[in-house]
Amino acid sequence: MSQPTILFTNDDGIDSPGLWAAVAAFRGCGRLLVAAPREQQSGMGRSMPHYSEGRIFPYTPPGDFGDCLAYAVDGTPAQAVQHAVLELADQQQPALLVSGINYGENTGNGVTISGTVGAALEGASFGILSIAVSLQTPTDLHLTHSDAVDFRSAAVWTRRFGEWLIDHAALPDDVDALKIDVPWDATAATDWRLTRLSRRRVYFPTRPERLALSDPAKLGYHYHADPNLAEPDSDVYVLLHEGLVSVTPISLDMTSRTDMFRLRQILLDREAYGV
Repeated sequence: MSQPTILFTNDDGIDSPGLWAAVAAFRGCGRLLVAAPREQQSGMGRSMPHYSEGRIFPYTPPGDFGDCLAYAVDGTPAQAVQHAVLELADQQQPALLVSGINYGENTGNGVTISGTVGAALEGASFGILSIAVSLQTPTDLHLTHSDAVDFRSAAVWTRRFGEWLIDHAALPDDVDALKIDVPWDATAATDWRLTRLSRRRVYFPTRPERLALSDPAKLGYHYHADPNLAEPDSDVYVLLHEGLVSVTPISLDMTSRTDMFRLRQILLDREAYGV
């Protein structure tokens, strides 16, 4: 029986130590295929910009990673996944997609911004069991490849859940991927909780400083949240307040969990009044 193919990607770029910590965690588990953006692609979500060139370059892994092939892709994380599935996997559907390990947690209502989560959802759209793993990191290190960040414990958690998915090859029908957020000080013995996405925002945009609107100016962001006020069963509360590993099942089905009959009545009532 052939070994499973495990696909790795991220949004921090192929040079990221977080990516290679994840790859190293799966050494010996199968055929390791890395297809990650050539450049930093944080905040790209699941985007598919038409201007991406899609060029693919062989990449030499920074160490001994066993049976590993690596490629740098000119594109977003989701596009890297598509190129991997369509061109690089040798017509063998990956048994698992690992996106991450990301510099910085991805929690709350901002997860649709995350390229880490976007790549996992893209993998899920192909029917691949997918996990998006992020490590709580100081904001000033989010867009770096700093060696000051220790990914070893996050890598343990990545393999733990990834290996479980490979062995069981199944999730409930309404779960397409797992979003895993690891506290900065977690160990292999840290407890974990199943969580839901918080409706709270954790990072807020900062206003650009410029003299004229036509001047170039980039939006920034800053941490501004009291996780103690978040929903007790949410990723924000569990990760940032309790300091536990948060495991959130996510779905490609973004339909609101609402009472459809009641909503229909509300809309019909407004329609009657010309609203």
